[in-house]
Amino acid sequence: MANGNGSEPANDGAPAINAMVQYTKDFSFENPNAPRSLGPQEKAPNIQIQVNVNAKQVGESDFEVNILLEGSAKIEADTLFTFELDYAGLFRLVNIPQTDQHPVVMIECPRLLFPFARQIIAEAVRGGGFPPLYIDPIDFAALYRQRMTEMAAQQQTTTA
Repeated sequence: MANGNGSEPANDGAPAINAMVQYTKDFSFENPNAPRSLGPQEKAPNIQIQVNVNAKQVGESDFEVNILLEGSAKIEADTLFTFELDYAGLFRLVNIPQTDQHPVVMIECPRLLFPFARQIIAEAVRGGGFPPLYIDPIDFAALYRQRMTEMAAQQQTTTA
């Protein structure tokens, strides 16, 4: 029986995703123009955010999954702040067929990690002197489909 701390559940045949541990692998927040950038702004900043998900198998049923979030807030050419976060988790898949493991790892695992990564960024931006930046929820299924489509197109280009 799972105790919520990443311990192995009883093998009752039900599929499960166990989050063994989650952690910040790398994090950077820069406020390069402070204190000038902290004053009242005439315009709303242009906020850019990039998201990437990577995973690697580290054991028979264990996967390390990383969410990479990079972002910046600028007003014209002036940078207010930038951030880069590599947030990861170690997940154990139980009773999930191998044919279903890739989408589970690339969709469900980042979905479980995202709220924690979002909070880290919000607190860092607030600590940098700005209102907290709460990133909108991410559709990891759409991100996965987009990535699979891009990979299929690359394969067609290299085999043509």
